[in-house]
Amino acid sequence: MTSKDSCDIYCYDEEKVTRIKGEIRSIDVASVAQLFKALADENRSKIAFCLCEDEELCVCDIANIIGATVATTSHHLRTLYKQGIVKYRKEGKLAFYSLDDDHIKQLVLIALAHKEEVKS
Repeated sequence: MTSKDSCDIYCYDEEKVTRIKGEIRSIDVASVAQLFKALADENRSKIAFCLCEDEELCVCDIANIIGATVATTSHHLRTLYKQGIVKYRKEGKLAFYSLDDDHIKQLVLIALAHKEEVKS
């Protein structure tokens, strides 16, 4: 940090700080951090993106899309499943994955739109 991007003196709005600290204590910020941590891996972000197409994909399809082995892809999918990002259904010996809900799709697409704006 340089002096241009920080305060030159130390002072704070006690009312605002107290209110926001209370709000932070009342929500589960740790689970939000875990969600973003799960999506922070490039392959897991690719998986989330390819599932944004509202299609189910089997593990083998996803492995081919992201250029990884089925074992590695399964590991990533397990992580995403544990975080509530994806869901799956079994059909015989195949497992088909999809996004757990539309919020994840929105997060991924908003992040991509933001990245495009920052590039401009």
